[in-house]
Amino acid sequence: MVLGLLFAAASGCVTTPVTGRKSFNAFSIDDDKAYGEQAYREVLGTAKLKDSGPEFDMVKRCTDRLTAVADDPGFAWEVHLIDDPKTVNAWCMPGGKMAVYTGILPVTQDETGLAVVMAHEIGHAVARHGTERMSMEMGPSVAIELLGGENKALLATAYQVGLSMPWGRKQELESDRIGLIYMARAGYDPRQAVEFWKRMSEQSQGAPPEFLSTHPADSTRIAQLEELLPEALAVWQSSGVKQLSP
Repeated sequence: MVLGLLFAAASGCVTTPVTGRKSFNAFSIDDDKAYGEQAYREVLGTAKLKDSGPEFDMVKRCTDRLTAVADDPGFAWEVHLIDDPKTVNAWCMPGGKMAVYTGILPVTQDETGLAVVMAHEIGHAVARHGTERMSMEMGPSVAIELLGGENKALLATAYQVGLSMPWGRKQELESDRIGLIYMARAGYDPRQAVEFWKRMSEQSQGAPPEFLSTHPADSTRIAQLEELLPEALAVWQSSGVKQLSP
């Protein structure tokens, strides 16, 4: 049994692109694609799509440029623009299924700003953060259920604040790093990542303290991006296209 567990752990060991971090993932690339596809169709089934016009053309052009330079493990990339001015969001599900909400476009301002967001989201998918989290939570979830007893709720809260949320913040910062390199590879000015997060900071007044969030504070993100800029600028300058424009 011990040998079996060791084999499972070894077979699930993966290396994250760009950062080189070693991680455990119990799921396959096909699992990522299947989970993402199912969730994607559920979202699109109720969403109001805006898959034509200048805004969608920009979204498609931007994501095409980014996925072309990403460390693609074999995903089926797809993107849609969702007409929802009140939702300031975008995402990339496991397996490469993407969506941009029209509500984030005033914050991104232009194609480079959008590249900051979508490179980060593509970073999540390529790093396989979704199924990595599912893998990491298997053990604690079972342990809390079996051993928690009357303290089950307390243990679950302690796990969330002490382990799960900090892990989420690390994944976010890793995606920022991956995304910065991807946008630079695609020819987008990585310095605009700092400017974007300054604008997002103005949008996120009243956010919970960092230790009670799955996301790092905007100031933490900006500090890391500024530290990583020299590397990203070198990639951008060697990309052959210092600034892509429509």
